[in-house]
Amino acid sequence: VPRLFAQLALARGDGRYARLQRTLGHVQLLILDDWGLEPLNEQARHDLLEILEDRYGRKSTIITSQLPVSAWHGVIGDPTCADAILDRLVHNAHRIELSGDSLHRNLPRKA
Repeated sequence: VPRLFAQLALARGDGRYARLQRTLGHVQLLILDDWGLEPLNEQARHDLLEILEDRYGRKSTIITSQLPVSAWHGVIGDPTCADAILDRLVHNAHRIELSGDSLHRNLPRKA
């Protein structure tokens, strides 16, 4: 997710923004990994809402996060925008909450 917002900011500067947003809206499955690592700024909130609006009811989106959904409102920031984003995410969603130790701890480290 942090890299996605960085790419959108760069695309805004060099004229690729509309094309990148269209691409994100048309991908069959969009996976937003590591959601909530840092709070969203105003532009990231706007970008996310636009992406989700384009995909809503038409394409699939998977979000992975270590934060409970109850904390997402705070990460998004602006209450009105957070309500709109979460409405598009939570409506028609299937939630899978995992518990237990992280599998990353059991992976061999690369030298």
